[in-house]
Amino acid sequence: MKLVFATNNLHKLEEVQQLLGSTMALQSLDQLGCFDDIPETGHTLEANASQKSHFIFEKYKADCFADDTGLEIEALNNEPGVYSARYAGEERDANLNMDKVLLKLKDVSNRKARFRTVISLLINGKETLFEGVVEGNITTDRKGVKGFGYDPIFIPNGYETSFAEMDIIEKNKISHRAMATNKLIAFLKNLK
Repeated sequence: MKLVFATNNLHKLEEVQQLLGSTMALQSLDQLGCFDDIPETGHTLEANASQKSHFIFEKYKADCFADDTGLEIEALNNEPGVYSARYAGEERDANLNMDKVLLKLKDVSNRKARFRTVISLLINGKETLFEGVVEGNITTDRKGVKGFGYDPIFIPNGYETSFAEMDIIEKNKISHRAMATNKLIAFLKNLK
């Protein structure tokens, strides 16, 4: 089976392809020939994931899936949430986003946070949603250089290392995206 993954984020594509293995071929937006700026105007992760998958399905008539992920920090009323990628501005700068989080939590003792991913799958026009959540805490400074986004400031519960200190195989055992993707894979296997 061939599916379009509605993302331009090569790190996400690599993580998900690692989880899928050879069971299916993922096609990126570049490979599809889609260079549009796909809208993400929803106020929830579910709405954004759905908006992206519907955009691709309607324009290219291709079975596809899209995800949206947010970092939800308890002490910040679940900010940055759906605005995680552009928390510090429209330029979507991960370092500026992390700076903003660390500054807002400077004198805060409650560092509880969670990453949440929602995947919208469209097969023959029928949508199914999958969710993955990983609980953890925000560090006081960056740790590690692997991963992307907020990975250097997030330590999952039960670990002493940030996502950015883990290799992709270790991260994929516990990450929010892995949990949602594993639900997607199980669903796709049942379609065969």
